[in-house]
Amino acid sequence: MALRQFYNEIRGLKLKDVPGYIKPMLSKDFIKTKVTQALDNYNAKYIQTSSVQPLNHVVYGGLAFSYLVALPEERRHLEHERHKKEHGGH
Repeated sequence: MALRQFYNEIRGLKLKDVPGYIKPMLSKDFIKTKVTQALDNYNAKYIQTSSVQPLNHVVYGGLAFSYLVALPEERRHLEHERHKKEHGGH
């Protein structure tokens, strides 16, 4: 949704005007303001309403994180198994 809004905002700009439009968005103050705004919105939407949804966010976020951390080791293991099958070794 945010990407669509961003695209709609820059769609009307000329190419030479795009860097000048994007550069202020990459400042520390702008990012800090947007993160604070997002956290306030999250607090109002889920925390203040006593929703169980934040628990789901933590569980699924932890699941995704652990999967991404274990992925390189799992890929090495699968590559070793494939190599073992192809060469008939140990």
